[in-house]
Amino acid sequence: MAAGGFHSSNQMAGGGEVEERSSNPRGAGAGAGAGGGGGESRVPEIRKDSVQNRWVIFSPARSRRPSDFKSKFTTSSGNPPDPHSQNCPFCLGNEHHCAPEIFRVHPSHSAHWKLRVIQNLYPALSRDNLPVQPEQIGNNKVAGFGFHDVVIEAPFHSLQLLDLSPAEIGDVLLAYKKRILQLRSYHSIQYVQVFKNHGASAGASLSHSHSQIIALPVVPTAASARIDCMKQHFEQTGKCNLCEVQVDDLLIDESAHFISIVPFAATFPFEIWIIPRDHSSHFHEVDNEKAVDLGGLLKLLLRKISSQLNDPPYNMMIHTTPFHINPSCLTYTHWFLQIVPQLTIVGGFEVGTGCHINPIFPEDAAKVLREVQL
Repeated sequence: MAAGGFHSSNQMAGGGEVEERSSNPRGAGAGAGAGGGGGESRVPEIRKDSVQNRWVIFSPARSRRPSDFKSKFTTSSGNPPDPHSQNCPFCLGNEHHCAPEIFRVHPSHSAHWKLRVIQNLYPALSRDNLPVQPEQIGNNKVAGFGFHDVVIEAPFHSLQLLDLSPAEIGDVLLAYKKRILQLRSYHSIQYVQVFKNHGASAGASLSHSHSQIIALPVVPTAASARIDCMKQHFEQTGKCNLCEVQVDDLLIDESAHFISIVPFAATFPFEIWIIPRDHSSHFHEVDNEKAVDLGGLLKLLLRKISSQLNDPPYNMMIHTTPFHINPSCLTYTHWFLQIVPQLTIVGGFEVGTGCHINPIFPEDAAKVLREVQL
């Protein structure tokens, strides 16, 4: 057993198994990849992500050594950022430029806010549309009813999420929870996606640190496929595949309540999953203690990828369970947080097949991140 109950093995419950090869089953041995000798000595391999039901090709010959991998699209200008921007609607004092506020969180020592949740000025869905009716579920077309909110994570333009303390990041996570619980009261809302785009090439339209919440009247295909995979694993083994995820040399860091890994069949280079140690189907079940604990681990990981990968653009997503799910499904659904640094460009092969090419083996990426010195 490793990492507080998570297994170590050559086979991952959550991601298929390593293909047998005539030489060392790890490819070029302990000195390959991040440890020395470069990824070009490894042979390609195809792995199945059986949490998200997709195949991934690992082709290290297409890349440099994992330890040399850097983002070409750094989000840092190299100059100390101004703590306030007159042109930024998210900065303290510019609240009148924003869409209506939903709620704010005040620090104990100040009258100013430390984070705000507001409506998105340009929402993907409209809260003013008629809610989707139960008899419409399953139709090929439903009204674009839903909610699209913004979480402004700090009042100052110079602060990014990794600059906040574990407790402050915990406050951001608890703001997600509070808003999710509010949205759950709308019966027609089926699923809530929390996500963060950091950097223009990752989809951020404003540089001020923020994240977004979209509440949908349908369950997205990716969420349905993930739940189906979890169900299939449970029916075959009687166990939750994320409770049984086998970390081996995929582990990056761990905390009291969470582990972080590069998944066995990582779709993207240096992709990270943060997984609750205890079985939990819904993100909104996180309590204050676990939110601060997760905040500390998340801060550490964001600092590591910033240091190692040249402050790359990234996407962060929380993959939770739909609201109106059969209670029997709760035994095998398990939420997790995913971080995807934007280091490669998706091309025609990936779009055409849904099968991605990752130039770095997960074990090598995990080793690099595990050994980052801050």
